[in-house]
Amino acid sequence: MSMTNTAQIIETGLIDLEQVKKKQRIKSFFKGMAFLLPSIILFSVFLFYPMFRTIYLSFFLTKANGDPTVFVGLENYINIFSSPIFLRSMKSTFLFVLYTVPASVIVSLFLAIIANEKLKGIGFFRTVYSSTMGVSVAAASVFWLYLFNPSMGLLNQILGTFGIEAIGWLTDPKWALISVSITTIWMNVGFTFLILLGGLQSIDSSLYESADIEGAGYLYKLRKITIPMLSPTMFFVITVTIINAFQSFGQIDILTQGGPINETNLIVYSLYREAFVNYKFGSASAQAIVLFILILLMTALQFKLGERKVHYQ
Repeated sequence: MSMTNTAQIIETGLIDLEQVKKKQRIKSFFKGMAFLLPSIILFSVFLFYPMFRTIYLSFFLTKANGDPTVFVGLENYINIFSSPIFLRSMKSTFLFVLYTVPASVIVSLFLAIIANEKLKGIGFFRTVYSSTMGVSVAAASVFWLYLFNPSMGLLNQILGTFGIEAIGWLTDPKWALISVSITTIWMNVGFTFLILLGGLQSIDSSLYESADIEGAGYLYKLRKITIPMLSPTMFFVITVTIINAFQSFGQIDILTQGGPINETNLIVYSLYREAFVNYKFGSASAQAIVLFILILLMTALQFKLGERKVHYQ
């Protein structure tokens, strides 16, 4: 057999092999798409379509049923940023995030560190600390609604025993946002506690054993081992808590309905009222886009600044 024929056979074989690999790649692609199809359909129906529809409606005036009528461009955005009510909502939202996120994480971390100790009966306290996860937002809000009641609420009764004047927890503009924040912190503690406790229990015990051999104290181990090793979990918890704080709605609706004088009228509740009370879906869509951008920027900022301090094992 000549060298030319041999080369042709090898070349033909390589071409056939390449075609087989190409067919296998195509087959694998369609097989993967078949597995992903249910998720793609669900995301398209419940995420992508509503998102693009919201962006579309934000440039229109709409009828009461949500159908677009007149294209107004950026007018909806200009109107909301010139509205004192919306600007007040943005201020209240950022204050709410400032009140709830650090407090939720710090309280949960404190409880998780305590619950991680090897003490007798600690399992009972772990159950108690995480129990708020099983309470719905509506049930928790009704519970706190009774606690905040100005006449028969437990909090004012306790203040009365010390001769302190009753506080309008949900009716006084000075206290309303703080009261809602306290409720939110209580509801968030169960989830964040459980995640942080899992992070604590995943830390390699040999690190503590080495520190004990060196004679390190409890606070030194907490500062040099526990917190650095827990930083990936902390990063996740802080990011999720920030996002949830921006999206808070249920407790606002039950406790204050945005009052008094719009003090607790957070952006989510503001766009809800704009859409389903005032039937201005264009303006509500513009507020929803602004909220989406705010959450996106806050999350990006968290990844930019927070991830630098994350210590992966």
